[in-house]
Amino acid sequence: MTDETAHPSDAPSPTEGTVFEFSDNRVAAAVFGPFNLHLAEIERGLGVKIDQRGNRLEIRGPELEVAAALAVLARLRERAQRGAAIEAGDVLGALRFAREGEEPGEPSSGRSSGRAEAVRTRKKLIEPRTPAQRAYLDLLAKKDLVFGVGPAGTGKTYLAVAAAVAAFLDRKVERVVLSRPAVEAGERLGFLPGDMKEKVDPYLRPLYDSLHDMIPPEQVARNLESGVFEVAPLAFMRGRTLANAYVVLDEAQNCTVMQMKMFLTRLGENARMAVTGDPTQVDLPNGVESGLAHAVKLLENVEGVGVARFTGDDVVRHPLVARIVKAYDAEGARRAEARQPGLTS
Repeated sequence: MTDETAHPSDAPSPTEGTVFEFSDNRVAAAVFGPFNLHLAEIERGLGVKIDQRGNRLEIRGPELEVAAALAVLARLRERAQRGAAIEAGDVLGALRFAREGEEPGEPSSGRSSGRAEAVRTRKKLIEPRTPAQRAYLDLLAKKDLVFGVGPAGTGKTYLAVAAAVAAFLDRKVERVVLSRPAVEAGERLGFLPGDMKEKVDPYLRPLYDSLHDMIPPEQVARNLESGVFEVAPLAFMRGRTLANAYVVLDEAQNCTVMQMKMFLTRLGENARMAVTGDPTQVDLPNGVESGLAHAVKLLENVEGVGVARFTGDDVVRHPLVARIVKAYDAEGARRAEARQPGLTS
């Protein structure tokens, strides 16, 4: 395959832009998106004008924005050349990296000694969409215990499950264990029909969904039946030693301090753990300290432990989700300021 290259003009005029050409029709179609929607997103995101003629793009705008557009196109082209699909979120992610001035990197498996740029699963190549996600993947590749802390929609759990699946597929671990504290799985669920599994499975559904997004359904079912994959409430972890496993604890903000200690001390030989949660969405009774906040504060500087923090800027769901998160954060900051003693209006 002939490499596609950008050909910037020596001295662009108002009627002459920077040219970016593709030699592969399939790569070009993937980057452009259906009805050129990806190109339209790049135009909106960077304030440039992109004219498409066949496999040739002409980009006009301020010099820095044109350079950023070239970086976005290069990142998306590289993804398409690897045969990976390009979704709207991938375009938004490439825009984020371009604004940060970062170049696209090379993909690696989830547990290499070098910088992790992506993880490969059976169904897809999963790449970071924000610099914070890239740093998180890097920690997941290098540390035995990683905390991912931040608001909903930032990919904390999804990337942790991806790292676990990649480690399993690379035969770095023998098992994948995914867990959540089912805070409603006590007396308040007693009236529901079915056995305990049927009562708590709805709380674990997001973890099942992540697995099915990365591995064909029949393989997920087979691995769950054999016990190679396990999805279970946190309470089921008590008394166990989890060796040769990649263990992910989701919604960890709903663990008590003692539950968190119990879980973290399950770590066995050749095991790794990822613990994710949103400290602003604690469902514990009033006055009960969150085990996630306590553990991060206590263990952040311990050797072998990594902490990745996300903000509303890292939300990779619908763009409205990021604005919702920021609105709630702003309200929380106002309330905290109003509670401070000595402040008068």
